[in-house]
Amino acid sequence: MKWFYDFYREIATTDLAHWLETLPAHLAKWHKEALHGDFKKWLKLVEQLPKTQPSQVNLTDSVSIGSANDITEYQQKQINGLLKQFMPWRKGPFYIHDIHINTEWRSDWKWDRVAPHISSLANKTVLDVGCGSGYHMWRMLAQKPEMVVGIDPTQLFLIQFQAIKHFAPNHPIHLLPLGIEQMPALRAFDTVFSMGVLYHRKSPFEFLQQLKEQLKSGGELVLETLVVEGDENTVLVPGERYAQMRNVWFIPSVKALEHWMSRAGFKNIRCVNLDETRLEEQRATDWMTSHSLVDFLDKDDISKTIEGYPAPLRATLIANR
Repeated sequence: MKWFYDFYREIATTDLAHWLETLPAHLAKWHKEALHGDFKKWLKLVEQLPKTQPSQVNLTDSVSIGSANDITEYQQKQINGLLKQFMPWRKGPFYIHDIHINTEWRSDWKWDRVAPHISSLANKTVLDVGCGSGYHMWRMLAQKPEMVVGIDPTQLFLIQFQAIKHFAPNHPIHLLPLGIEQMPALRAFDTVFSMGVLYHRKSPFEFLQQLKEQLKSGGELVLETLVVEGDENTVLVPGERYAQMRNVWFIPSVKALEHWMSRAGFKNIRCVNLDETRLEEQRATDWMTSHSLVDFLDKDDISKTIEGYPAPLRATLIANR
C-alpha cells in the first residue's frame, strides 16, 4: 500500500533503516491474510474524500485542518458524511474544514496534562504505542519532531488516521497496523509514548521491556495508565470486567508501578500527573453513540465502577532508558 511505501522511503536513510529488513514482509503478510472484513469498503470511502487546499493547519491548540471557507457547502456535507462512515470515533477531537469530529474522549485534556512534563520533541524520532487514531501524534507534531510513528493493530483506527491525513498529507507522521510484540528491538527512538495500554497487557513486565527496547540509550518513556491508591505492594487484578472492559489485567498503585519500572531497568522514574477521569472527559457523542463512562460507573456512587472497583484514576510517569 502506498501509505507504507512512503514510510519505507522516509526511514531508508535514518536510524530506523534496519527495520526494513522485516517490516515490508510483515505488512505484506498482514495485507494478504489479516484484513478486517470491512477494510476494503473503508478504503474506498477514504478514496472518495475530496482533495482540498486547507488554508491553515493548527496543531498547537487542537487538531484543526482548514476552514469552511476553503470548500463548498456540498464538499463540507460530503466530507461529513464520509467521515461518519468511520464511526465510532473514540480519540480526538478533530476539526476538518470546521467539521467537528466530537469524539468519545477529550484526548486534548490528556495531552494538556502530559505535554508540560515531557522533554522537547524538536528534531526527535518519536514512537506512540497503542496510538489509536493518532490524535496525540498530531499534537506532537506541533513541536516539530523529525518523525512520529504510531503503532496500533486496530484497523478502523488506521483508516481514521488516513482519513485525517488525507487533508494534511505533507507531515512526517505515520501509523502502522502493528502491536508492540511485532516490533523488533529497534533502540532508535528518542521518545516512546504509551498511553492507555499497560493495563491491557497480560504481562506488564514484558510490555515494559518491549517499550525499553525501542528507546535509544537515555531516551524518554512517557507512560500513562490506570492506577489505584496504595503502597508498592498494591495491585488490583479485576475479575472478568473492569468498568465493563474485558481485557484489563493489572492496575498497580503508582508506587508499585515505579517499582516495576525500576525492575525493568528504567532510571529517573517520576510520576508527573495523577487525575480522575471525569464524565465530561469520556462520554457518548454524535460520533460515538454507544455506552460510555457514565454507563460504566455505579449510578449511586460514581467513585466506583459498576463492578465495585475504584473508578478510573490515571497516572502519567516519565522515565529514561
